[in-house]
Formats: sequence, C-alpha cells, structure tokens
Amino acid sequence: MNLQGIVAVSGKPGLWKALTQNKSGFILESLDAQKTKLIANLSTAKLAALDEITILGDNEDIRLTEVFERMKTAKNIPDPKADGKQLRELFREVAPDHDEEKVYASDMKKIVTWYGILKDMPLFSEEVKTEAPAAEEAAPAAEGAKPAIPVKKAPAVVAPKAVAKQPAPKPAPKPKAVSKPRRAE
Repeated sequence: MNLQGIVAVSGKPGLWKALTQNKSGFILESLDAQKTKLIANLSTAKLAALDEITILGDNEDIRLTEVFERMKTAKNIPDPKADGKQLRELFREVAPDHDEEKVYASDMKKIVTWYGILKDMPLFSEEVKTEAPAAEEAAPAAEGAKPAIPVKKAPAVVAPKAVAKQPAPKPAPKPKAVSKPRRAE
C-alpha cells in the first residue's frame, strides 16, 4: 500500500494529497469527489503523513500501514460512528497488542474513517517503490539460472572548480533628507 503524500490536516475532515510545496507550506487536494484545493501553512496547520503514523502498542508502536493491511482481511469493519466497544473489538483483531489505555475511541474512529476513504482507491493496493536490498544482489544464483549481473555504481559527481567572481559595484549613497525648520510657538 502506497500512502506516500497522503496527509491528515488538523481541523480539516478527510484526507488530503500533497501536490506541491511552496515557501510557506503545501498545496493539498482532497481525496473526495470534489477535489477541493487547500494551501496549508506550516506555521499554523499541523500535517500528519499517513505513512509515518503509528499506534501505541504494549511493547512497540504499530505502523498504520500494518493496521490497514490487517483491516483488508478483517471480517467485519464497523461504521466509524459505531459504539466504542465494536471499534475496540476490531482493534483487538487488527492490532492485538495496541495499548488499550492510550488508544482512545476517537483515534479508532479516525482510523476506520480513513480506511473507508482509502480502501477503494488504486493507491491503497499499489506497492511502495523501494530500492532493491543489497542482500538480493549477493544471493547465490539458483541452479540453471543465469548469474547475476553486477551492478555498477554511478561515478561520484565532481563539483566544478569555483570561478572567481568580481565584486558587485557598490550602490551610490542616497541623498540625505533635508528637514524643514520648526516654527517657534
């Protein structure tokens, strides 16, 4: 599941896709049918990338992507507005070692809502693009298979020599403002 670029914005319902970044923040597009655009200022808005969100666990944190993968195979996903007991039962199934004291019903409702938004989208079923691990390159070839072709590393990029710059001409001094004499009262 590829959730890169999908964010939740505090104070805004739904999920958003980060389109581009500008000086002050991000330009976002909603994932609903209306495709609303939003400029999220980094100094005022809080953004949470879904691929980096974790759920508090008893021993270690559980990644949200793992919970979504388990939700795909879950038998019954309750409505996000369902009773907290039903949501807790779902989380006992999809995240059995979550910390029940620190994961609140509001958190579970939010995750089930996000799952409802994402489950039918193509990005939910596509794989994350990652680099091939080096262990695969060093693995011995199977019988009858062609030997692996060694991967050549790209040569290091050498920075060009610094060109001596001529100093910029200094701007002419501004004329001083002439003040008018004050009247004596």
